Amino acid sequence: MTTVFDFTATAINGTPTDLGDHRGKVLLVVNTASQCGFTPQFTGLQQLQDDYAERGFSVLGFPCDQFRHQDPGTDEEIAEFCTGHFGVTFPMFSKVDVNGENAHPIYQWLREQKSGVLGNKIKWNFTKFLIGKDGAVIKRYAPTTKPEAIAADVEAALNA
Repeated sequence: MTTVFDFTATAINGTPTDLGDHRGKVLLVVNTASQCGFTPQFTGLQQLQDDYAERGFSVLGFPCDQFRHQDPGTDEEIAEFCTGHFGVTFPMFSKVDVNGENAHPIYQWLREQKSGVLGNKIKWNFTKFLIGKDGAVIKRYAPTTKPEAIAADVEAALNA
């Protein structure tokens, strides 16, 4: 696999999804959790979606329960939580592992493209990867990086 567009993932409603459908867009891929100290970042992620969607940008949310069991719900419960509490309209996917032998292939690839503080591992919920229009990883952001701090990078990627 050479770009993010080469992968498939299961949407949170159970539908197989070809990420190639996002070809030509700038993406922000985020591993999310519903019961994490960073969960309020959904507000900022949705704001990025609202601000830039018409220009060819999308957030892609991948719920993950690997960090202190902070997303224990079913896909349906997670979807209801995200829309009900944060008004999430961006694509959400079925719960995945981001580390270990069962890590979703997209996360295996993302980790190889841009390592972080823990090397090839995802440190925590809300690690973010900015993807350019060509499907390549531009930058990796720590969980503590607030979505609004990424806006200038999104803008630059959209203008590239």
